[in-house]
Amino acid sequence: MTFTELANPIFVRAIDDYHVTDSVETPINNPYEEGSIENRLYLKCWIDTVQWHFEDIIRDPQIDPAAALVLKRRIDKSNQDRTDLVEQIDSYFRDIYSSVKVLDNATINTESPAWAVDRLSILALKIYHMKEQVERKDASAEHLQKCQAKLDVLLEQQVDLSSAIDQLLADIEAGKKYMKVYRQMKMYNDPSTNPVLYKK
Repeated sequence: MTFTELANPIFVRAIDDYHVTDSVETPINNPYEEGSIENRLYLKCWIDTVQWHFEDIIRDPQIDPAAALVLKRRIDKSNQDRTDLVEQIDSYFRDIYSSVKVLDNATINTESPAWAVDRLSILALKIYHMKEQVERKDASAEHLQKCQAKLDVLLEQQVDLSSAIDQLLADIEAGKKYMKVYRQMKMYNDPSTNPVLYKK
């Protein structure tokens, strides 16, 4: 089984589990063993799914400004949680490939494996919600047709991205590629680097 053959069904499960209640207040019930990569993948997609719905809610033109500010703080925290989790997944990859002998002509990729997995998780969400649009009973035929065309592209993209991730991991395992993890240095979250915070 390739890594994406493991990951994609876990993403689907997380998305389906969320939509049982379809509420951002639903507590996560991660079915996978704590510390396992399956647990981290489920949590990753759960965070992405909740944030997807945060982003829907905050775009309501009738939202109360005070509620919008509270929601913006929750989105900020969710973004930080997402970044932290991507770094955890990259640490997993670094651990399992730590003994690989890197070839002299090995090259680096434009992004780490976990950031590609991040895109795969979000792609699963796009597919889920585009399918919702394709299945709408109250939408015009033109809308359904446009959404079906978009869904076809998303499904093709999922196949291509999955293949690219698996190939990247195979190349890392063979020493043809090597990975570096650059920690996300988000300055606006740090009281020592955000001037609005440190000048208080």
